[in-house]
Parts: sequence; structure tokens; C-alpha cells
Amino acid sequence: IFKNYIPNLLRGDAKLHFLNAFIQNLGIALDMAKTLAFPLPLLAVAHQQLILGLSHAHANDDNPPLVKVWENVLGVNITDAANLEAYKPEELAKQITAKSNSVTRVGFIGLGAMGFGMATHLLRSNFTVIGYDVYRPTLTKFQNVGGLIANSPAEAAKDVGVLVIMVTNEAQAESVLYGDLGAVSALSSGASIILSSTVSPGFVSQLERRLQFEGKDLKLVDAPVSGGVKRASMGELTIMAAGTEESLKSTGSVLSALSEKLYVIKGGCGAGSGVKMANQLLAGVHIASAAEAMAFGARLGLNTRVLFNIITDSGGSSWMFENRVPHMLDNDYTPYSALDIFVKDMGIIARECLSQRVPLHISTIAHQLFLAGSAAGWGRQDDAAVVKVYETLSGVKVEGRLPVLKKEAVLQSLPSEWPLDPIDDIKGLIKKNAKTLIVLDDDPTGTQTVHGIEVLTEWSVASLVEQFRKKPLCFFILTNSRALSSEKASSLITDICRNLRTASNSVENTEYTVVLRGDSTLRGHFPEEADAAVSVLGEMDAWIICPFFLQGGRYTIEDIHYVGDLDQLVPAGDTEFAKDASFGFKSSNLREWVEEKTSGRIPASSVASISIQLLRKGGPDAVCERLCSLQKGSTCIVNAASERDIAVFAAGMIQAELKGKSFLCRTAASFVSARIGIVAKAPILPKDLGNKIESTGGLIVVGSYVPKTTKQ
Repeated sequence: IFKNYIPNLLRGDAKLHFLNAFIQNLGIALDMAKTLAFPLPLLAVAHQQLILGLSHAHANDDNPPLVKVWENVLGVNITDAANLEAYKPEELAKQITAKSNSVTRVGFIGLGAMGFGMATHLLRSNFTVIGYDVYRPTLTKFQNVGGLIANSPAEAAKDVGVLVIMVTNEAQAESVLYGDLGAVSALSSGASIILSSTVSPGFVSQLERRLQFEGKDLKLVDAPVSGGVKRASMGELTIMAAGTEESLKSTGSVLSALSEKLYVIKGGCGAGSGVKMANQLLAGVHIASAAEAMAFGARLGLNTRVLFNIITDSGGSSWMFENRVPHMLDNDYTPYSALDIFVKDMGIIARECLSQRVPLHISTIAHQLFLAGSAAGWGRQDDAAVVKVYETLSGVKVEGRLPVLKKEAVLQSLPSEWPLDPIDDIKGLIKKNAKTLIVLDDDPTGTQTVHGIEVLTEWSVASLVEQFRKKPLCFFILTNSRALSSEKASSLITDICRNLRTASNSVENTEYTVVLRGDSTLRGHFPEEADAAVSVLGEMDAWIICPFFLQGGRYTIEDIHYVGDLDQLVPAGDTEFAKDASFGFKSSNLREWVEEKTSGRIPASSVASISIQLLRKGGPDAVCERLCSLQKGSTCIVNAASERDIAVFAAGMIQAELKGKSFLCRTAASFVSARIGIVAKAPILPKDLGNKIESTGGLIVVGSYVPKTTKQ
């Protein structure tokens, strides 16, 4: 909305009648909230502000440009401000840094989460950095990474060309500069100060005047930052710098080292903080409004994860919405940016709007929401925790936790299975499809659903050639890769695939399909093993993800993977398996699991799916058609709730292979037995072993480091 709408507003293209539809739609939402007894304070004040705007229509012009309406409402000449001298802040920054002075020794006061990342990045950029912080353990940590440490602000400021201040607020900035053992008294003549704390423009302007009275030619750059802890440590911050040309030249090398985007703002000290305040106003309102929208959606009974996905592709989205709502959905408030920061920053905005006599209705309400969150004890949590204000007031939960389901009820609700058993068809198709199924088994349990299949414990080219000459339907290679690190597992799979390629080239008419098998398919080296395989074998038409495993109680329904627990189906992401120290995951939705495990390289929206409806109503032909329609290089998940479902999929996949398609599979054991047409045998009993219970004892050892598995 901000990017697309504000340019139209400033050009005068948006007219007053534009408000009518908004007022009507917001009124509908407010009426619904009233019937649900759900508070929408931000929406309510926005609604009132739009009505206020509508009331400012001129008698002689019932549809004036909307910018004129807001000028009347707010008492600010927006048009004149938009028509001030045009310039490009990034170009100014390039000009400044191109002729900036050389700086080698930098003082740094304030080694909190942001400051520590900034200071350590300066170290990596070959600056000598003397750091100071009131928290002694942080100083020790900074010293351990190569920084020099000071025992006071004055000591950090001694003999430095540039001093960076990155403390929390104006009071702390005042203290480190002018308090006991303050930095100003120790600064050398001609030194420069970079103030990167979020403070009011008035504070910065006053500080510049005070420094001028010191008589030491001290220079000040107003340089608030944005970007978060991770980007601070990588030198990828956005910095809004303002000051005299001389002060900017003297600090340009430091500012450039810390930033990915450096903007030089005209207007002198205070202008940078003005831009930061406008940014924080929007950021705070967007976070609070995201919380309000998601909580309202939860109150309406909507699936909040689905709601999030829809809004991200709609006009109501924002960067803050897309970044913060996942924290709410995961109920994870690890403080990447603490809620109390917005209590402070929105407080600065509130004071500034009072001094400038500009009414800021919506940001004032947002400030009160952050204050409420802080008062409730959530101030040190992530700022997305403002959603807890709504959750506490209304009793809803935004967290997108999937429900535990009754297994029998779910299975009975599904369509009837495909009426024809595909196993005989699979056996016939296998005779036409010469591809051998090669199962790279990540632990020794993978053969439990097959029989009469050879298992290799080594993979020399000679051994593989011997196997290929037998023209088997399938053979296993026991890799035990789940016990290895990701790097070693990738290297192992690469070596095996190279040997497979060499061996197959030595035996005429040899083709094969590789399966990366794991009984707990979501726990393992994905995508590392798959990446390693395709790096040798070449790009596949699709990666197939099929974790259904009846014997282990693993079902995939509506793209959600469940683990059976007695008469219940528990979303896999909520089980002990998901908390695995090496292979843990959060997502039960397999599309989201793919995105999570690939760190966003394969977005959930791009993952294809074979549904149970398609398997049970369309049969193998529909599966084949679906697989053949996929774009090359796709990832496709397979839903299944019965052995018949897997057999139908296997038959359709073989048909697709006969049409020239190639697949790399990551599956559980059920797929393997279905793919090669094996029918399960009854479990072996003691009498089948030839043992007489009267004369021979026995010992069965079961167990796992996952308590759930031991219990099973």
C-alpha cells in the first residue's frame, strides 16, 4: 500500500471519493468485530480518521485531491514538502565516501546486540576498534574476537579519529558523552562522532551545538540505522546519515563499512533521525496492525497459516507483516528486535508530534499497544509479541498449530480407495521399464518391508557392475549416512553416485532410479543428499517426497504429515521426532517443510502435490499425467493414507518413467516395496525359526534415543 499509494497521493491523482469504499469496508469489519466482542483499536481509529477526511470536502469541490484533504486535517503542507529540491541520497553517499578521509582507529560505545555486530564487522574490515559497554561479559566477548576494550567512555574515545555511539536512548547518549568519565572530554581535536542511536531530531541538533562550544572542532554525524542484528554483523545495514559535508567526509569510510545502503540526507544533523522516526512510525504501526489482523482472523476461525499466505500475496501485505507474522504463527518470540524498542521509539514519535503540533492518531494507538505488551512483561521478547495483547484480551491463539486428529474419523472421511489393486499392473510395467531401483538406505532398518532383495554394505565399482549384470528389480546400498555430518553424508552420496554412473556405463542397457530412503523421512540429510545426487546424475524432472510408512504410523493427508499415536494423528512437527538435535524441523506441512529445510531456496508455493483425491479417483493414469505435467526440476510431495494409495502412485510413476521422465525419490520403506511390486509377508514367528521354546531361550533388544520410538 505504501509503495503503490503514496506516489499517487503526492501527485494529486488520488481523490476524496477514494475514501468512500475504504470507509464502507472498514465499517463492515468493525461491525463483525462488534458481534464477536473483539477489539480492533487500530482499525477503529483508522476508520475515524478516514471519516474525518471525508468531512473536509469543500462545498465548491466535492471531490478534491486527497492530499489537500490530509493537509487540512493534519495542518501540514504536504505538497510543498514533496516539491522541495529533488536529490538522490544514495548518489550523495557515493560522492561522500569516494572522497572520505582515511580512518584507522575507531572508538565504539554500546556493545549490545546491534552494537556488538557493528563493532565486530569493523574489526573484520581492518579497523582498530576500542569498545566500551557497561556489561563486563560483553567486553570480554569483544576482546576474544580481537577488539580492544576500554574501562570507561573516556578511555574508548582517547586518540580515535571516529567515535560511534550505539546506546539505547537519549539519556544513555548524554551519560556516555557528558557524564562521569564521559567521552567528549577525552576526544582529540578534530575527531568525529557518529550517533547511531534512535533519538529525537531535537536531541541531535542540540548535541551538535554543544559540541561546537567545546572549541575542539568536534564533528557530529546523525546516522541512525535499520536492519537488525544479523545484518549489523554482516555490514549490511541501512544508514540514514546527515551532517555537514566535512563531518560526512571524515566518517565516510566507517559508514560505508557498516552499510549495504547508505543514504545521505540533506538538512544537517537531525534530518537523519527525522527519516528514522518516519520509518519507525510505519514499522511500529505495521507490526501492531499485523498482530491485530492475525488475531482477528483467528477469532473468525480462519486457519492463520493459510490467512498469512493469502495476505502476503495481497494489497494488505508489508515487509513487517511478512517478517513478523511467522514469529506469531510459530509462537517463537526470540528477541531479534525487542518489543521495548518500539515502546521507546514510538514514545519519541509521540513527543515529537506534540512538539510539532501534528496529530498522529494511529501511531499513538500502536504505541499504547506496545506499552501494554511491555506492562504485561513481554518487553524483552520479540516485538511480534505485541500480538499477545490481543490474545490475552480475547482468548484467541494466533499460533498456527495444527490440531491432533482422531485417526479413525479422518481415515473414514477420505474418498474410497482406488478399486483395483495395482500390484499386478506394477509387475507388468516393471517388465517394460528396465530401470533398476537403487535404494541408498540411511540406516539399517530400511529392508523391513522387502524380501529377496540384496543389500550391499560397500559400493565399489566392481560390486555395482556385478549387481547391474544380474538385472535386478532392486538392490539396497546401506550408507548409514544418518549417523554422519551433512558434509560427510554429501560426500558419501556423491561418491556412491559416481560409482553408480561408472558401473552403469560398463553394463549395456542399464538404467536406474535412485531412492534416498529413511524410515523417518523428514529426519535426514535433506536437501544435502539430494543435491549431492543430482550434482552427479544431472537434473531430474522432479524430486519425489513420499514419507508415508504404514508400519511406522506415518500418514500424509492434505499435505500434512502425521504420526499415529494410538487412536490419534499428531502433526509431525509437534512430535519428539521434530525435536531431533541433528535433524529437527518445525513444519508439519510438507510444502513448508521443503521450504524450511532448503532455507527458502525452494519456496512452499512452488512445491507440487499428489493428493489423496487424485490417487483414489483418478488412479495411476492421473498420477502419470500429473507427473508428466510438472516443470523440470520440480519438487513433488505425495499424500497417502494406505498401502493401496502408495501402490497407485508407484504404478503412475512407472508409467511416467516409461514416457521418459526421471525422478529422484526421498521416501520411507513403503514406497520401495510398492514400486517393485512386493507383497508383504506375515511376521516371522519363533516356530518359523525352528527353535523349541522349551530348550532355547532368546533375547530381543529394542530401543532408540528417541523415547517415542522405544515406546512404540
